[in-house]
Amino acid sequence: MSRSTWCANGKADAMARMEPLPLDASGDDELEGIFNHFMSTLGIVPTSLLTMQRVPAIAKATVAFNKAVFAPDSQVDLGLKRLVGHMASAAAGCQYCKAHTTVSATRHGIDDEKMAAINEYRTSPLFDDAERAALDFALAAGSVPNGVTDEIYQELAAHWTEEQIVEILGVVCMFGVFNRWNDSIATVLEPDAIAITDPLLADKGWEIGKHQ
Repeated sequence: MSRSTWCANGKADAMARMEPLPLDASGDDELEGIFNHFMSTLGIVPTSLLTMQRVPAIAKATVAFNKAVFAPDSQVDLGLKRLVGHMASAAAGCQYCKAHTTVSATRHGIDDEKMAAINEYRTSPLFDDAERAALDFALAAGSVPNGVTDEIYQELAAHWTEEQIVEILGVVCMFGVFNRWNDSIATVLEPDAIAITDPLLADKGWEIGKHQ
């Protein structure tokens, strides 16, 4: 077991179950391009990918799925998709992914007030009925056992097309990968993600837990 880990900023100061590799460890030009993609979209390279790059094909496949789910020409708003990922991660209990979706949501048009109200999405006037349906679905679909009922799906279908529902469920499934990866490895959360998430959600039940 590693007693320290490398965050994307190169600092080794925390404990994880498997030590991430440095950014350039793979010597793979395609992976370097992938890391640049995350720097441009998230502002950090997720530590999970630095661990995953031990098997480059897995890292590449995961990122290919991620790019498809968050394609710029998506029919579903990219900020809402991050909130969908947030609720799926909440269902799974993954604090790491809840932090990352907070960062990425606020980078894709979700303001701080709305992000801070995510736990009250069913009653907050900051959310509309279509968003509530999507987030209810994400919470149910991310649960184990799966909690999607006919009623939840019917409400979702009342607001979203089948193509949009595929996009929404794609987000849930994408975070199914990341939730299990990061909680199993106890991936260390990057300082930038902590700095953004803690002021917004620490008083709403978010905690860094095993990812410190």
